[in-house]
Amino acid sequence: MLNMKKIFFCGCLIAYSILATSQTNAISLQQAVETGIKNNLDVKQSDLRMQTASVNWKQSKANLFPSLEGFANHGINQGRSIDPFTNAFVNQSVNYAGYGLNTSVIIFNGLAIQNNIRQNALTYEATRLELQQEKDNLTLNIILSYLQALNNQDLLTQSRNQAEVSRKQVERLDILSREGAIAPAQLYDLKGQLANDELAIVNNQNAVNAAKLTLSQLMNVPYNKSIQLEKLNVDEFSTNYDVTPEAIYKQALEQLALVKAAQLRTESAVKGIRAAKGDLYPTLSVNGNVTTNYSSAANQDIFLNTTDVTTTQYVTVNGIKTPVISPRDNFSSQKIKYNDQLDNNLFTSLNLGLRIPLFNALQARSRVKLAQINQKNFEYIEQTTKTQLSQAIEQAYFNMTAAQDRYKVLTDQVNAFKESFRSAEIRFNEGAITSVDYIIAKNNLDRANLNLISARYDYVLRTKILDYYQSKPLW
Repeated sequence: MLNMKKIFFCGCLIAYSILATSQTNAISLQQAVETGIKNNLDVKQSDLRMQTASVNWKQSKANLFPSLEGFANHGINQGRSIDPFTNAFVNQSVNYAGYGLNTSVIIFNGLAIQNNIRQNALTYEATRLELQQEKDNLTLNIILSYLQALNNQDLLTQSRNQAEVSRKQVERLDILSREGAIAPAQLYDLKGQLANDELAIVNNQNAVNAAKLTLSQLMNVPYNKSIQLEKLNVDEFSTNYDVTPEAIYKQALEQLALVKAAQLRTESAVKGIRAAKGDLYPTLSVNGNVTTNYSSAANQDIFLNTTDVTTTQYVTVNGIKTPVISPRDNFSSQKIKYNDQLDNNLFTSLNLGLRIPLFNALQARSRVKLAQINQKNFEYIEQTTKTQLSQAIEQAYFNMTAAQDRYKVLTDQVNAFKESFRSAEIRFNEGAITSVDYIIAKNNLDRANLNLISARYDYVLRTKILDYYQSKPLW
């Protein structure tokens, strides 16, 4: 009894493990999109371009700050050289050092810096939207592949159901044939139909695997043909899409990243022209300097005392030459301390500079012309983007209405062929019609069911594309 409990418990664990594994392998449409965006090279490179634009924008703002540079020089002179402390020639070994700070700030340069900041800010915003556009493009491709995989899975399920109907008829006719109740030709007709249905299963299975392969490639993950996809209830999608192409286009102009990025690129190019024109104006700047130095040859005299010293001069007193005694200050020579030299030699300056561009081989004017050409190019791109967007929306709306009409007609057709096949199956089982008539009725229903499945997913896809143009949630 204990062993049976263990076996039952292990069996439950295995069943739970299998169920958990199957649920884990099933990925939703949102998970597929997020995985693809995370792994896609184009998205990653677009993100790097956005980061580069962000760095350029921050640097252009930093250009408003004053520049500050420091320097330090240390060296040794041998032989006859100039003492950096006294600027006198000396003939000895001299150690020297120099320190300084330089600063400069631009007061005015034709607003080139300010316009460059605005240009880079718009460029950054454009790259951010272009990154979103890369994600949107990948999202649409993944949705297409995901729906194609689900479509092929439904076709595979339908073909298996069709084969099962044929298989049951073959089993029934095989018994009747052995009893001699029917002509053998009827059995062989149904066996041929079963073979066709089994071939459809093979073809649809390959189509499912191919769609999963495409989806895996878009997600940039290793291919796994056993991957499970979450089913979408496509029957819940409304078959009445009452938004006009004009309304969709108007909303797309206001919200779609592709259009807004093109507009920002044009605005950025306009700021680029103004920044380039700034080089034609004078530049006014304030500059400041602080320097000091040290020399090992720098000495100072320290007073010790005063003594009387007999000089070579003399005076005659009563006919006697008497030497002249003169006081003399006595000094001691000492090297000036390092810190004292730095304090004593401190030098500061402040100046206001004006640079006027008179002639620079027309480089500034050429940059202005190139900036104007760049602006015109982005204007063309913006206008073309809007035109292509309008055309794409019109085409997508036409495809949606066509898919909608096709779906409605096929729905009526399936209902009609269902009733026709139900009647034919009853009559065939009673021997009232031939196998050929039965197969024709079955093929009509099978073909209508397959067409309806494809039409349903085709319509869902077309509505998803129109939802994308309106920036609606895609899942």
